[in-house]
Amino acid sequence: MFDRFFPDQYVASTYVIDFEKLYEEGVRGLIFDIDNTLVPHGAPADERAKALFARLKAIGFRCCLISNNQKPRVEMFNKDIQVDYVYNAHKPSTRNYLRAMEIMGTDRRSSVFIGDQLFTDVWGAKRAGIPNILVKPIHPKEEIQIVLKRYLEKIVLHFYKKSQRHEKKVEK
Repeated sequence: MFDRFFPDQYVASTYVIDFEKLYEEGVRGLIFDIDNTLVPHGAPADERAKALFARLKAIGFRCCLISNNQKPRVEMFNKDIQVDYVYNAHKPSTRNYLRAMEIMGTDRRSSVFIGDQLFTDVWGAKRAGIPNILVKPIHPKEEIQIVLKRYLEKIVLHFYKKSQRHEKKVEK
C-alpha cells in the first residue's frame, strides 16, 4: 500500500552520497530539489553546496535543479553554482522530471533524482521512472503545509524501514 512512495535509497544527507560510485554505475545526470535537500529552506547556495556542484561537474555529471519555487528563489540559489534548472515544477507532476532529463541529455537509466520529500520529490521521480534518493531534511523549520506532510511521511518511512529490515533477513 505504501510502497509506491518508498524511495530507492534513503540516506542521511545529500552530502554523504557516493557520487563517484553513481558515475561508475553509468549515472550521468543528477536532478536535485533545493530546499532542505541542498540548503535550509530559502537559503542561498552555501560553501558546501558550491563545493558539491564543483565536484559533480569535475566528475562529469550534468546537473539540473527542479523546484516548486518561483524563478527568483531558484535563480538566487543557482547564482553561484550555475547549473540548469526548472522552476515552478509542479512536483509530483512528471513533466518537469522528464524535461530535466531532456535538458541534460540523459534518460531514466542514466539519471538519479535527489530530494527530501516523499510525496512531491520521490513520488514524482518514481512516477517518471527515475531512480531516486531520499535525504533527511537539512533543517526542521518548514512551511506549515510541509510540516503536515512530514507526519504522513513518518508513517510511510516506518513501513519502508520495516520492509528494508525484512529484505535484509531474507538475504541472509
